[in-house]
Amino acid sequence: MTKANDPLRPQPRAGIMDIEAYVPGKSTAHGVAKVHKLSSNENPLGPSPKAIEAAREVAAKLDIYPDGSAKRLREAIAETYGLNAANIVCSNGSDEILGLLSQIYLTPDDEAIFTEHAFMVYKIYIKAAGATPVVVKETDERADVDAILAAVTPRTKIIFLANPNNPTGTYLPFDEVRRLHAGLPKNILLVLDAAYAEYVRRNDYEAGIELVASSRNVVMTRTFSKIGLGGARVGWMYGPLEIVDAINRVRGPFNVNAVAIEAGIATIRDRAHIEKSVAHNETWLRWLSEEFTGLGLRVTPSVGNFILIHFPDDAKHSAAAADDYLSERGYILRRVAGYGFPNALRMSIGTEEANRGVVAALAAFLKS
Repeated sequence: MTKANDPLRPQPRAGIMDIEAYVPGKSTAHGVAKVHKLSSNENPLGPSPKAIEAAREVAAKLDIYPDGSAKRLREAIAETYGLNAANIVCSNGSDEILGLLSQIYLTPDDEAIFTEHAFMVYKIYIKAAGATPVVVKETDERADVDAILAAVTPRTKIIFLANPNNPTGTYLPFDEVRRLHAGLPKNILLVLDAAYAEYVRRNDYEAGIELVASSRNVVMTRTFSKIGLGGARVGWMYGPLEIVDAINRVRGPFNVNAVAIEAGIATIRDRAHIEKSVAHNETWLRWLSEEFTGLGLRVTPSVGNFILIHFPDDAKHSAAAADDYLSERGYILRRVAGYGFPNALRMSIGTEEANRGVVAALAAFLKS
């Protein structure tokens, strides 16, 4: 076995091997006839039928490179939200944008802030850039604007705000987001990660378009993954022209593949499928929250397409025990100990069959 500083082999840059790799939710269960994967916040209604057809049509042309600027996809997004296509950059999932922003705007002397239960890739990208992650406590499982502002130092260069947040499903009203931005120095980049924006139905929520349009230090990232294209890996960012220009200088020249481009265009224009997906989510998110509460379990109020379920402290009915019990019956949920919830499970809103099945299984589990 070679040693860490062996001169006979290439060495990663200092700090890289200290990064804990992202671990996705499990997707399989053995020994069961049918598996309901509820661990990755995917759309239980599947992709838009129009996206499937668009992907099939482009499949015969896979020898041809895609448009490197994803011009038609950017125009479709701009048309849908009333934006300038020049202020949009498309990406291989919104994760790519988060990584590029870290690469571009962070140095080893810098700090970047995120909240304690936020998306784990923030920490990975910050450390990969050689910068220092600063984790801020939340209040009632929700981002705390005052705590974030108190954590800002002269070294702070980026603030990542997941709104809504995963895995809690909580959100900041837009007045609070504005208050956060107003309290920041102009040289700090505020990244509004609105991956679940399609599912939010609250009058005091706004994904960030208005704030980006009126600021030079705010960007909003979005994804097609939660509305049906998780497998296509396509996301986008809306931001000031100078930030878009910086990203375009370092991103891969063909970072969005041809299938993703065409499927994305078809998806964003299929408003009927999106509305159907959101309506399904609203119905079952409410039903599951009531059912789990009726079983004596605490749930974190969610505005996303998932729900965070908290379990009793006794080992017999812990989250780990519940996860094993559910997996044996084909229901795959997400353990979230890495997010600071050692005794909770995150459940994606599923089909009617899956939702009713999980409730019935947990009712039996809690009685056992």
